[in-house]
Amino acid sequence: MEGKVCLVTGATSGIGLETARALARQGATVVLSGRDPGRGEAALAEVRRTVPDAKLDLMLADLTSLGSVRKLAQGFQARYSRLDVLLNNAGLMLDRRKVTPDGFEATFATNHLAHFLLTHLLLDVLKASGPARVVNVASEGHRMGSLDFLDDLQAERGGYSGMRVYGNSKLANILFTRGLKRRLEGTKVTTNSLHPGVVRTGFGLNSEGITKHLVKLAAPFMLSAEGGARTSVFLASSPEVEGVSGRYFIKSKVARESKAAQSDEAAETLWRKSAELTGVGA
Repeated sequence: MEGKVCLVTGATSGIGLETARALARQGATVVLSGRDPGRGEAALAEVRRTVPDAKLDLMLADLTSLGSVRKLAQGFQARYSRLDVLLNNAGLMLDRRKVTPDGFEATFATNHLAHFLLTHLLLDVLKASGPARVVNVASEGHRMGSLDFLDDLQAERGGYSGMRVYGNSKLANILFTRGLKRRLEGTKVTTNSLHPGVVRTGFGLNSEGITKHLVKLAAPFMLSAEGGARTSVFLASSPEVEGVSGRYFIKSKVARESKAAQSDEAAETLWRKSAELTGVGA
């Protein structure tokens, strides 16, 4: 990865931090993105503790805000002329429905819309840097997702279920990968999605109800963050997946998505609606 530039969202803790560490260890310049300055600086120090010669940068962004996502893309392109790997890693799960400053349901906005927009804004620099890769961290939780979310993107109907909404957002990650793969044909940019495993990080602890307690109970049986980062690192750096695009991976192996995640029609419907919501061209 010497000479390559990687941007990792949600990189100040958990899987994102370990992904950044591993890519830095391979010699890449790694731009860590997170929303908290203190945690960001602590993450840089933590990576440098184990990789003293790491080439790192920190760029702050709040992915609940599309304006902040746009500033991240603009700031990145002002500093860097190339992007070899965009790793869309940041994720959120809530017990209660919350709305972003843009008026979107927060889980869907953070897990899907922010990365949809960021990828769109950085697509030209990715293409110019080819061969380049877009890696989307999804989840086996996508199997809980339902195509009904295409008609209720903001989770406004019925009772709010954090797990269901999270599953919908992860289904969106895979359908986004599917739609992006089609649009990248003929370029030197590939895109793949993955399930990191059930990982012991701070994820889910920002919930206020039963989810937080379930996460704590299950923690001893979960993967470490380092273990959870392995498939992300594999898809970002391994020559084994050079040219492979539009696939879903578990434990660094191609896996079969749910039937809902294999729908080209759903991928196109999601793309059109996401483009409309984020104000970009379809």
